[in-house]
Amino acid sequence: MAAVNYLSSEDQFLCSICLNVFTDPVSTSCGHNFCKGCITENWNINKRRYMCPMCKKVFKTRPELHVNTFISEMVVQFRQSAQQKTSSSEQQESKPGEVPCDVCTGTTLKALKSCLVCLASYCETHLEPHLTMSGLKRHQLIDPVENLEDRMCRKHDKPLELFCKTDQTFVCTLCICSDHNTHEFVPLKDEYEERKVELEAEIQQMIQERQLKIEKIEQLVIISNKNADIEKAEGLRVFTTLMESVEGGFYELTETIVKKQRTTQKQADNFIKELEQEISELKKKNMEVKQLPVSEDHLHLIQSFPSLKAIHSTKDWTKVGVCPRSYDGTVSRAVAQLEETFSEVMERLLEAELKWVQKFAVDVTLDPDTAHPSLILSADEKQVNPVKAKKNLPDNPQRFSLNPCVLGKQSFSAGRFYFEVQVNGKTAWDLGVARESINRMQDIPLSPEDGYWAIWLRKRIKYKALNDPPVSLFFKLKLKTVGVFVDYEEGLVSFYDVDAAALIYSFTGCSFKEKLYPYFNPGLNDDDKNSAPLIISPVIHTE
Repeated sequence: MAAVNYLSSEDQFLCSICLNVFTDPVSTSCGHNFCKGCITENWNINKRRYMCPMCKKVFKTRPELHVNTFISEMVVQFRQSAQQKTSSSEQQESKPGEVPCDVCTGTTLKALKSCLVCLASYCETHLEPHLTMSGLKRHQLIDPVENLEDRMCRKHDKPLELFCKTDQTFVCTLCICSDHNTHEFVPLKDEYEERKVELEAEIQQMIQERQLKIEKIEQLVIISNKNADIEKAEGLRVFTTLMESVEGGFYELTETIVKKQRTTQKQADNFIKELEQEISELKKKNMEVKQLPVSEDHLHLIQSFPSLKAIHSTKDWTKVGVCPRSYDGTVSRAVAQLEETFSEVMERLLEAELKWVQKFAVDVTLDPDTAHPSLILSADEKQVNPVKAKKNLPDNPQRFSLNPCVLGKQSFSAGRFYFEVQVNGKTAWDLGVARESINRMQDIPLSPEDGYWAIWLRKRIKYKALNDPPVSLFFKLKLKTVGVFVDYEEGLVSFYDVDAAALIYSFTGCSFKEKLYPYFNPGLNDDDKNSAPLIISPVIHTE
């Protein structure tokens, strides 16, 4: 604010005759101030008529001039301030990227303003005339810019002050009389205001679009949170069921073991009880034997032995015993039962997962511009067959030149997508997705590092997921229809056995930065052993 007040008061220190700062300021009786030398010279030239150059008042006699001490002191302060200001400006040298002053010699200072009339830029010192002189005050000043000559009409060397709406170009006042005489033109200010309104409207629209996007994202977050709650509830239900199955299985296992243990214990207790009873009877017989009278009637004694020995015929204990229970296989059978339960749960979950991914089914067709010459595509571009002989096809940088591959026409760079392919009857094939920049001219490994996320079949029965390193896959039955699901943002590529509703393999933690294309390789014809086509089949989604 101090600088603004300072500049607005400079006029009172300027002589209206020489337009410079007062030198020995004097005042006339009408109250106007001039340099003593300027007014003296003015009156010397106009002898016999002494008139004030400002108010035109005529004096009958030549006024006696006296230096105005108050104005002189103010002028001294003004000069000191101006000198200090100039001294501070000297330190503001122009740096690379800044607009330099066009008037400075020697050390070039930074420009504060550019004049659209003079087509020059000025530092603080050289800008002073434009701020003080009445004629220069009318010039249009703007923030410093370079290449002011670009604001001049190259044909007429006049400032570009108008805008031709017909040709959408800047013109000068002479252009509208010649090349643009029939065109619609407006002052630059009007075009600026119109463009400003349009830009503000465009920015406002962009703001609204982004606000709507925020609302949409927030809505998606709400939906995602609801889905997360549903998934957690489903997970809790499933794992609760599994834990109950585990607990129930463990309970049944322990009950079975305890039951067997009790049976063995009961049998042993019965044997022991019976043996103890017989021991008691034997002890009684032993006492009877000891108490037999000593007699010389040996015949009678011998005849009584059978009754005494009758106890020996009750049971033959030589073949009686308790066999320790064997629990081998009890745990394994219990675990097998749990495994069966888990398998049933997994089947239900995978069926639900397959139904979910099928919701993202897309219509995929084959791109003939990428097909290897040994491949034939069907008219609807849904099937690809390998043939023995190569076709003559035009050179195409998109075409596979070495391996019998073809890409889908559709590309994907966001979201989720799913498609299904029939592979039945083939002895070899590749299937998956590939990034746009894959090498189509050389035989390179099929791996995520090289831009492929795929599985394959070789020699009828050898399946592999082509990760790094490859992973062997095993199935009870041969694959007939394979589903391919991609979640771009999640970095997930999954393959499904559609007929068995089972997950084949998943590539996780992928980082996609390019467009992805469906990738197909029906393999070589192999003397018609592998002539069956790969068929992109419609997805039959059942609720």
